[in-house]
Amino acid sequence: MSSMDKSHAVGESKVPRKVQEKAPKGLEESLPESVHPTGGKESTRKTHAKGDGEESILPKKVQEIVPESIERAVPNVLHNTGDK
Repeated sequence: MSSMDKSHAVGESKVPRKVQEKAPKGLEESLPESVHPTGGKESTRKTHAKGDGEESILPKKVQEIVPESIERAVPNVLHNTGDK
C-alpha cells in the first residue's frame, strides 16, 4: 500500500474517506487541522492524555492547544499519553 492508498488523518476528518485514501500525504498535511487532523503543526484542540486529560498536571486548556507531538514528548509522569 503506497502513501496514496491510505488516510493520514489521526482524528475525525471532514474530507470524504475515498478522497483521503487517494490524496498525497503532503496534500493531507497542508489542510487545516480543523478540517483534516493529521497531527501536524496545528493543534487538534483535544488532549491526548489518558482519562480525557485527567492523567496530566497540565491545565486542560493547555493540553487542548499544544500540538500532539509536544504532548507526546512530555514525560508520562507529567502528562500520561500512554506512550513508552
